[in-house]
Amino acid sequence: MAEKAANLPPRYLRTQEAARFLGLSERTLEKHRTYGTGPTYRKLGGRVVYSIDDLQTWADRGLVTSTSDPRGGTILPAKRQAAAPTAAGRIPR
Repeated sequence: MAEKAANLPPRYLRTQEAARFLGLSERTLEKHRTYGTGPTYRKLGGRVVYSIDDLQTWADRGLVTSTSDPRGGTILPAKRQAAAPTAAGRIPR
């Protein structure tokens, strides 16, 4: 039976399923997609889908061992992030 599962193609989840998998609301996942802070996704036709491996990899970026962990997780909030300065030291507009 395990051999059959290994031969199956990767499973893709729609936004609703992916949000449930991550424990987030659909809207939060949509915001992450808009701001580029969320998991990798694919567009198949007009549909957005997420691979389970990509969702797990993204969630693992926030893994910490304690509240004193200096890393503090690397998952950004679902909001517009400040633009990084350009090579000339100016922030693009």
